[in-house]
Amino acid sequence: MAKYIRIVGGQYRRSRIQVPDTPGLRPTPDRVRETLFNWLGYFWNQDFSDKRVLDLFAGSGALGFEAASRGAAHVQMVESDQRAVLALRKVRDRLGATNVRIHAGTAAHALERMDAARFDLVLLDPPFGQAWFPNILSEIKPLLEASALVYAESEQQLEPPAGYAALRQGRAAAVHYQLLQYDRQT
Repeated sequence: MAKYIRIVGGQYRRSRIQVPDTPGLRPTPDRVRETLFNWLGYFWNQDFSDKRVLDLFAGSGALGFEAASRGAAHVQMVESDQRAVLALRKVRDRLGATNVRIHAGTAAHALERMDAARFDLVLLDPPFGQAWFPNILSEIKPLLEASALVYAESEQQLEPPAGYAALRQGRAAAVHYQLLQYDRQT
């Protein structure tokens, strides 16, 4: 039986997203997504219209499609699993989400190719148990606008590395989540 989640806010609110049957895929729960986007709305005065978003481990696309639904100017999704990529493209096309681009490939490959891109928000929900943090926070720094926000989901609470400050944090079952702010020293 297929598993579905729903977009919780914005123009695509209540739209269903089918979750691909992919090992290790765990979509961000509705309550956590709602909390994250409430935080973002607070920091951005409910205006996503000029925001560029990178969803580096897109999976089901729950986080990236939430950003697109709220009117983000551009959402770049990155996903390595081909079944998930096909599902992402299907959802994007069904929604008519022209502000969403999907890159089929690994996070490392995508980061190598995005040397000129800059983002206001990076969504990091990597597979658990693979020690992505804190290296990934260092690797994304060249892509971040000054004062960019970074959302991180992990199996344990993260200690923000140099250059980042924790703005908000929470926990839902075994998932720790944080909103960090990058401080680029000019």
